[in-house]
Amino acid sequence: MGISCLARGADQLFASAVLEAGGRVEVVLPSADYRENKVKPHERDSFDELLIRADSVRYMPHRSAGRAAYEAANRTLMSQADRLFAVWDGQPADGHGGTGDAVETARQRGLPVEVIWPDGVRRG
Repeated sequence: MGISCLARGADQLFASAVLEAGGRVEVVLPSADYRENKVKPHERDSFDELLIRADSVRYMPHRSAGRAAYEAANRTLMSQADRLFAVWDGQPADGHGGTGDAVETARQRGLPVEVIWPDGVRRG
């Protein structure tokens, strides 16, 4: 079972890999408006495909996407995960609710963390 918020990039790649391997995916969406306001129109088909293939979809109790919604989604994800796979450059979080915060929270909770960041790669 994989748990993902289906954010663009690594979250969706992870969900796709779990499904392709025959696994199941649980989706945690940060807010009621997440798809409409955070998923770009040209990315909605792939987002929707993952969403309909999910075993379950849980919406956080937030109307709008934002830091509080992302923090709530991360807390929910952490409470259900056995391990965190994080595609992260090791840089401090830019505000709350980002990958750096997720890694820090997982480590504080004693959750095993696998950081994936190839040598020499830089953010664009």
